[in-house]
Formats: sequence, C-alpha cells, structure tokens
Amino acid sequence: MTDPHIFEANLEDFEQTVIAASHQTPLLVDFWADWCGPCHAVAPALKSVIADREGEIRLAKVEVDEGENMKLAGRYAVRGFPTVMLLVNGEEVSRFAGAKPAHWIDQWIDESLA
Repeated sequence: MTDPHIFEANLEDFEQTVIAASHQTPLLVDFWADWCGPCHAVAPALKSVIADREGEIRLAKVEVDEGENMKLAGRYAVRGFPTVMLLVNGEEVSRFAGAKPAHWIDQWIDESLA
C-alpha cells in the first residue's frame, strides 16, 4: 500500500512539489542514495512517522544518484546521506543526518515545529 503523503521529487519539479507545497503542509525532504545502508535503515521509520501523522506532514524522497538530483543536495549543502530536512513555508527549519528511530524523528518534528 502506498502512502499518498510520500512522493518522489527531483530537480525539475522540486520548486513546485516541495517548496510551493511546503507553504500548505510542513514537508520532510529525505536526500538518500540506493547504495547507502543508513538510508535504507531510516526509510521505514520515516514512513511510519508520516503514516501516523495522517497528512499533518508530508515526505519528499530525493534520490541523489538519479538524474541531476545531486545538484539539489549541493544547493542545500548536504554533506552525507541520508540527510532529512524539514521545510515550512519554503524555508528549512531543521535537519538531521543518519538513521534515527521513529520515536526520535517524531520528537524532532514536534520540537522543530514548536
């Protein structure tokens, strides 16, 4: 089953699907790579958090090895993968790097949005 609040984004559609959308709903952006073990480790936790919040927050997944998506990672000074950013009203509010458990991500979101 696919969660409607999780979607893939890329360099071409980032302004519309992520930046503009973050003016309506807070958005997590997951910069990840298929070869990255911690990226695969954090993915289920992110999916769980998004599902539990039922549309309160959305998740854009940006695979950095696909197309020209590495330019997005460069634009946001991403230094390692995974890096997860929280965007609100088009602006970065907070970020974390590495694999974290769902309860940690939930608390981080709450603190970042407070």
